[in-house]
This record gives sequence, structure tokens and C-alpha cells, in this order.
Amino acid sequence: MKQLSKPILLLAIAALLSSPVAAKQMKQVVAVAPQYDTTHVYVAPEEVDKFATSFLATFGGRSTKQVVATVTPTPSRTTSQLLQTPVGTVSLFGFKTPIPYPFGAERNGYLVSDIDLAVKQARAAGASVVVSTFPDPIGRDAVVQWPGGVNMQLYWHTTKPDYAAFETIPENRVYVPADRADAFVRSFVAFSHGKVVSELAKASGAEIGRPDASIKRVRIESAFGKMVVLVTDGHLPYPYGRETTGYEVADLAATLSKAKAAGVTVLTDPVRFEDRTAAMLQFSGGYVAEIHAITAKHAAMAK
Repeated sequence: MKQLSKPILLLAIAALLSSPVAAKQMKQVVAVAPQYDTTHVYVAPEEVDKFATSFLATFGGRSTKQVVATVTPTPSRTTSQLLQTPVGTVSLFGFKTPIPYPFGAERNGYLVSDIDLAVKQARAAGASVVVSTFPDPIGRDAVVQWPGGVNMQLYWHTTKPDYAAFETIPENRVYVPADRADAFVRSFVAFSHGKVVSELAKASGAEIGRPDASIKRVRIESAFGKMVVLVTDGHLPYPYGRETTGYEVADLAATLSKAKAAGVTVLTDPVRFEDRTAAMLQFSGGYVAEIHAITAKHAAMAK
């Protein structure tokens, strides 16, 4: 069979992508809903129960039954369970074997309605597929990487789940360098079919522990949920940049009291800036999370 030259091959691919069927597929929204998207948390096996107890004591909710399974495409064993709270869901893993690369580096998992189409759309939007689609005990998965080195896992479930909507939607907190920020935002918005709801060139640096500085901040909303993109120079005081999720609560002081009673470490005292007051927590096993409450004025404006 005669091999096509590179220019002809590129034209053939372009023609295929421009077909009505391909165009329709690229416009199809693969996101399901925010309550089906989870933060991935990896802790040592001996910390699993302590983490689950402290997390649920802080935010409320419940855990699914813990199972031991292989959730990677190569041999491994881990405990696995979902911690479902009114303000966010955690996929909790306690690996009993070494963790195969690159697992553990993905920040979260997004449930999609069609895994093959989701991977195709992610590639078209500028993502790299770092782990090709593979089966897991309840469906199929892939891991993609967005510009700026942001890893995310995509899920598809054999049996469609049915979870209650969140009371407040958590924020996926993404730190990216300035030279990749525009590419990241452009790619993720295209993939998620979302929109930029706020973009500040000089937002308060208090959000990253630097009240004397300013940062660029972009907030995105889509059917996957909320995302805040923090564009920084990388000069981040601990623990900023270690957190992957920001949880919105109605009463910050009350939630912090629950956290302390459950043995959670408050890494930073509450700081007020712009539309919210926020603090940083560390749970059993080392998981770091941002927690915030929207000020009454801005909460009323959002309704």
C-alpha cells in the first residue's frame, strides 16, 4: 500500500475533522455534573480510616463501602472508597503496593458520558493523553495532561451513578506558570464547554499567602463544576500550591471548630480578601485543603 506524504496526510486528517459528524462530536458535552467529580487523595494504608473519619467529621456526609481493587492498568492493589459530603467528594486510595507511574500525580477525576469521545475532545483541545484508556472494576479511565503540566483523570462508569447534588460546589484549584496560563485556560474551556466567569489581572495575593503581592486569577465554570486558575511566579509559602481543592462552607468558624475537634491541623488562620474568608487545613495522611466561606454581600449578589 502506498504511503501518503505528510502534507496529504494532514489534509486528510483536517478533512475528517471538518466533517459534520466530527464537528457534532466536538460540540457534544461529555461532562455529567459536579457531584460526580472527585478529588483524588492518596494516603498510606494505615492512615485511610483516620483520614476518612476526620474528613467526614469536618464536612459531614458518608463513605461508600471500602473495597480492595486494582485501579491502574498495570498490577497494583489499593483500598478504594468514596467520601461523599455536601461540599465535595473524595476518591480515597490507600495503596498496599507501590503506586504505578504516573498515578498519584493526577489531582482529580471527572466523570464523562463517553470516555472515547472525551479523550478525543481532550486531545483536540490541546491535552496530552499520558495514560491511554484502560478498564477498571466499574468502568474505563484515562489520564490526560493539560498545558502547564496539570494531570486529570477521566472516568466512565458501566452503570450510571446517581448522586445527590452538592450544597456548594467545590473549586478545583489549579496553579500554573504565567507562560502556560493562557494555553491552559483556552484548552480547558474548550474541552469542558465552560466559560470564564471572572478574570483579574491583579487579584489579592492573600489567596496564596502573599498579601503584599498580586496575582492573576481566572475563575471558570462548566458542567464539571468550578475551577480557579492561580497564575503565579512560583514563590509560594507553604502550604499554598499543595492543595488541589477549595471547599465552600456556610460557616467557616463552625467548620474549623469541627476540624480541630477531629484532629485536623489548621495550617493558616482565616484570611479575608475580596469575596471570601479562607483558611488552609491538613488532614490525617497529609492531605491539604483550602476551605472558604463567601461573604454575605457577595453570596447575596450571586443569588
